[in-house]
Amino acid sequence: MAMKIMDKSNGYEDFAASFISTRQQAIGASSVRRWAKTLSPKATVLDLGCGTGIPVSKILMDEGMLVYGIDASPTLVQTFHHNFPNTPVTCEAVEDSLFFARQFDAIIAWGLLFLLPMDAQILVLRKAADALSTGGKLLFTAPSQAATWRDMMTSRTSTSLGTQAYKDLLAVWGLRLLEEFDDEGENHYYHAVKI
Repeated sequence: MAMKIMDKSNGYEDFAASFISTRQQAIGASSVRRWAKTLSPKATVLDLGCGTGIPVSKILMDEGMLVYGIDASPTLVQTFHHNFPNTPVTCEAVEDSLFFARQFDAIIAWGLLFLLPMDAQILVLRKAADALSTGGKLLFTAPSQAATWRDMMTSRTSTSLGTQAYKDLLAVWGLRLLEEFDDEGENHYYHAVKI
């Protein structure tokens, strides 16, 4: 009997071609650009769940940031590397990653966190806090209400822990929630700083 290997990309490797062709580049772009403008010039930014790098990593690079990417889908990482051959990117699950074994000025996780099970979300938030320099900023998306639903692309379970749970977890690891906001695609953002 063949052993089934767990898909650390949460189904996105199977749907990589579809994701690449359908990912709307405009949704969230203005929010990411506005956040990037709050960072120092040449800030080092880790893009968790970077996908192809478009639009998020590209926006950050266009704003002068030094970007590193992590994604668990080999196809998406290969496309990222094709799009940005001089930008460090690694193919691994964020919950297993060492985050390049370095500190960052900022970390972004757009459209990723809620794809992970609750325990993995908690782990990734802790690891992000550990990888941020003091004063470093974290931006991630997840619905404000605690909820469970099926991902539109993969049909796998997605989970939001809800605003209060995210705020409490951030505080445990020395992060303060600065603001929450929604973009034109109704994505809910959490913007925090390491204190």
